[in-house]
Amino acid sequence: MPRLRSDFWVSAHLRRLNGENIPAVQRRRGSAEAGAIFVKIDRLDGTADLYGPAPQALIDADDAGDRRFTPILTAVPSPDIEERLAREIRFDSDLWIVEIDDREGRHGLLLAE
Repeated sequence: MPRLRSDFWVSAHLRRLNGENIPAVQRRRGSAEAGAIFVKIDRLDGTADLYGPAPQALIDADDAGDRRFTPILTAVPSPDIEERLAREIRFDSDLWIVEIDDREGRHGLLLAE
């Protein structure tokens, strides 16, 4: 099953988070069809987490086409996340960035196992 387009996924995810009273915004718009999506969770205490697309090796062949994520950095100073995102943008200028502000670190992402 093909994956949902990046623009549709980001829009739906933002609506879901905001519906759960978790503040979230689209910080960067990437390729509508297939741009990689990175999610930053600002824990509002100077630290943040960063999630990115799960490697294909971690996704089952019979997966339903859902986007899965994996932690890249956790509980690090926010500038470290920004530095990593800048490197990712230099590598892939078509990526998306979603930013969530949540002290508890809630993100609503489907994680790869």
